Amino acid sequence: MSEDIRQKIENFKTAPFDARFPNQNQTKHCYQNYLDYHRCNKSLTSKGKDSYPCEYYKRVYKTMCLNSWVERWDEQVEAGTFAGKI
Repeated sequence: MSEDIRQKIENFKTAPFDARFPNQNQTKHCYQNYLDYHRCNKSLTSKGKDSYPCEYYKRVYKTMCLNSWVERWDEQVEAGTFAGKI
């Protein structure tokens, strides 16, 4: 992994603008980054690669999502009842 990516993740402050979600309501943006993190992590881990680049998505959803949502989604993922496709 390049040091440039690692440095960008380390210097992450807040979620950047994403043109896919231009409205004020950022709920979909939050949810999509939660899914992207878990998909990325699952994909890289299954290939035996370092999953550090996935930390970007985690940092974005941690800054955008309510903690109660993340806790509920994590419980649902563990229980196998999460509605999203991971």
